[in-house]
Amino acid sequence: MKTSLVIMAAGIGSRFGGGIKQLEPVGPNGEIIMDYSIHDAIAAGFNKIIFIIRKDIEEDFREVIGNRIEEVAKKYDVEIAYAFQDLKALPEGIECPEGRTKPWGTGQAVLACDGLINEPFAVINADDYYGKEAFVQIHDFLLDYTPEKPNHLAMAGFILKNTLSDNGGVTRGICAVNKEGYLTDVEETKNIEKTSTGARVGDREIDPNVNVSMNFWGLTPEFVNTLKEGFVEFFENIKDPLKDEYLLPIYIGELLRENKLSVKVLEVQDSWFGVTYKEDAPVVKASFKELIDNNVYSTDLFNDIK
Repeated sequence: MKTSLVIMAAGIGSRFGGGIKQLEPVGPNGEIIMDYSIHDAIAAGFNKIIFIIRKDIEEDFREVIGNRIEEVAKKYDVEIAYAFQDLKALPEGIECPEGRTKPWGTGQAVLACDGLINEPFAVINADDYYGKEAFVQIHDFLLDYTPEKPNHLAMAGFILKNTLSDNGGVTRGICAVNKEGYLTDVEETKNIEKTSTGARVGDREIDPNVNVSMNFWGLTPEFVNTLKEGFVEFFENIKDPLKDEYLLPIYIGELLRENKLSVKVLEVQDSWFGVTYKEDAPVVKASFKELIDNNVYSTDLFNDIK
C-alpha cells in the first residue's frame, strides 16, 4: 500500500543560513533533524514524501534539502512531491484580512496537499525529532486503513517528561486517553516547564508521564475533506482575523468531543528532540552523537536502510 509522509516545513525562514532552526546541523556530516525523520520514515516503509513549503522559498529549499533528498528517494523508490502553503488559499468567499501576515496554521498546511494525497498519510513537523519507534508504529497503523474506516485516525503519544526543554517553557497538547488507548481530548497547554519533580504550568503541577501530542498524526485520505469543512467553520467563528490559527490538534479535539472520529494513541517511549531555544542546539547535537555512538544511526545516514 502507498503511504505518505507529509512534512510541514512552510515555517522555515525565507532566508536560508544562520539562525534558521530547521536547518541547524545536528549530525556529523551536517545532517539536519529533517534528514533523520526522512531516514526513519523510509526505513519504516513510507514510500512517498510530501514537503509543505512556501512558494517563495522553493528554490532555496530544493537547493539545501529537496534535491539531495530526491537523490536518496530514487535509490529507495520513494516518490517526492511538493505542496505550497499560501496565506491567500482560503475557502470560497473568504478574503485574506488586510494586515494578516501569519500563516493560518497546521490545518491549512495539510490542506495544501489536497490533490496530492490519495492514500493514508502521516503528518510531522519539519523541526522535530521523533525517533524510529514513532514512524514504525504510525506506518503499521496506516497499513490497516480501509475506506470503510475513514474516521479512524492515530497519534504518536509521547511521554511529557521526554519532550521538555531545560531552557524554558514549551507548548504541548496534553492528552486524555481512555483505558482502550483512544484519545478523548487534547488540551493545548503553553509554557510547560521542566522541574526537579516533573513538570508544571505556573503553580500547577503536571504528571510528567502523561501522553502529549507532538503533531505526529496518522490520517486517512478522507480526512482532507473533513479539514476543508473545518476550515470553513473556523472562519465562521474566528475572533482575531490577524492572529487566529487553524490548528490540527485543536480541530481534532473538537471532532473528538462531537464523537465524529476516533484517534488511537500509539505510545512512544523515545525522547523527542527539538531546537525550541538557541540553547537547545548543543544538547540536540550531543543527543544525536549518543545515538550514533550507540549504533542507532550510521555516520553514513541513508546507506544503512535495508
